[in-house]
Amino acid sequence: MSETETAACKSLAQAFYDQVFTRGDTSNIDRFMRDDYIQHNPTCADGKAGFLESIKGFLSLGPQIVIIRLNSEDDMVHVFFKCTLKNGHTSEVCDIYRLQGGQLAEHGNIIEHNVKGVQSRNSNGLF
Repeated sequence: MSETETAACKSLAQAFYDQVFTRGDTSNIDRFMRDDYIQHNPTCADGKAGFLESIKGFLSLGPQIVIIRLNSEDDMVHVFFKCTLKNGHTSEVCDIYRLQGGQLAEHGNIIEHNVKGVQSRNSNGLF
């Protein structure tokens, strides 16, 4: 995959987060996601319909997303972010996407829940 294609994957992921997670707008989901979207998060169903069902519930929690790092290599994109819900619950999340044909094709994530107030054994911080 060329550097241009890798940069396009990163750009698509950034636009997806800006529109869906920051603005709560799922109207252009066809632009971002393949119909046969594969989901590895066990709480979400496959496909666009599964994502839309899941994101509706998530957005109702009032998430504030702060992207710490967004990396792309070949057809893979990793988005590391801080997520704070309106109830104060804070998590650190790493979403991992595989893109195909310029769209999100597959997703998995790693979530460390409720990190607010966690005392670190070092001075590096969580973010």
